[in-house]
Amino acid sequence: MAACKRLVQLGPSSGISFTKFRRFSSSEKQFDGSSMIFGSSSSSNSSFNRFDFRQISQLVKPNGKRTEKLRSDIEKMRSELRYEIDKVTAGQRLDLNLERGRIRDELANQNAETTNLTNKLDREIHALRAQLEAAKYDVIKYCIGTLVSISTVGLAVIRILL
Repeated sequence: MAACKRLVQLGPSSGISFTKFRRFSSSEKQFDGSSMIFGSSSSSNSSFNRFDFRQISQLVKPNGKRTEKLRSDIEKMRSELRYEIDKVTAGQRLDLNLERGRIRDELANQNAETTNLTNKLDREIHALRAQLEAAKYDVIKYCIGTLVSISTVGLAVIRILL
């Protein structure tokens, strides 16, 4: 009966028009459900084809070997697809891990370079401070020396004049 419903559903969309049902019992006027007559919508009414529902149900009935083969093919394709997806995913994971490692190494190198530059700058700053302190002490020393020599010359001039 499901096959009949499927044929009725497919009929109008496939160009088949179901026109009459045959095999009514003459006394009861009931359809026995074993066959029907239908014709193509493009053909004339005289060229009707007769199909037996039993034949259609045999055509619609799933073939065990073919169904199993199709199922095994589908399962094989699924497993191949899973394998390919896993392979691509693993490749992407590997690429990401390699990239992450490369970035980590580059960051470590930059950190080491920054530390080296910071240490070098600190040493140069300390050297400049030491030079500045030495220059400051030299200026103070020369200032004191100049004041002492000026005062000595001043006392000598006062002694000569007095």
